[in-house]
Amino acid sequence: MPIDETELKEGYVIARCCSPKSPKDLITGFSSYNKMIVVHKTTCRELKKVESKRLLALSWDEILEKRKEKPDRDYFQLDELDFRILKHHRVMGVDYSLMVSKMLKIKPEQAFEHHKKLRYLKLLERVAKVMIQYRKNIVDNKWVKHRNHTYYRITPKGERYLNFYLEQLKEDLIC
Repeated sequence: MPIDETELKEGYVIARCCSPKSPKDLITGFSSYNKMIVVHKTTCRELKKVESKRLLALSWDEILEKRKEKPDRDYFQLDELDFRILKHHRVMGVDYSLMVSKMLKIKPEQAFEHHKKLRYLKLLERVAKVMIQYRKNIVDNKWVKHRNHTYYRITPKGERYLNFYLEQLKEDLIC
């Protein structure tokens, strides 16, 4: 996928002579007098004409802005309680519906419904019926096995959605 100049961090520009656009292109920076770093392909002939002390080794990772990963359309099916439950699982780790309802002060039926919904959307996943470490920050190094509970943990997709939600909240507070 070609690199767009708008994806560069502030202070960097793409050289017009060699136009590095692909993440596969090896790149070198040239520190210009106007304090901008001009990004060239490492093989660019123009770099041979400049003072070597003004050249910088660069990689695409260090000069590109991090892209905000936007969630899929199913994000808009979520409500505040869904995000509270996701946050609970991020903080507390593996947990089950009755404990979530107790800790979030909601009805058990709500916890069951929302866990089912979040699992369907692949934001939470069931944990296999094995020995699991007791909830974080409660009892250190204690392992328990509950055959009668269904335990859940947040998935990478759930983490991404929660991050996006929290970022939106932060932006709303700033505005």
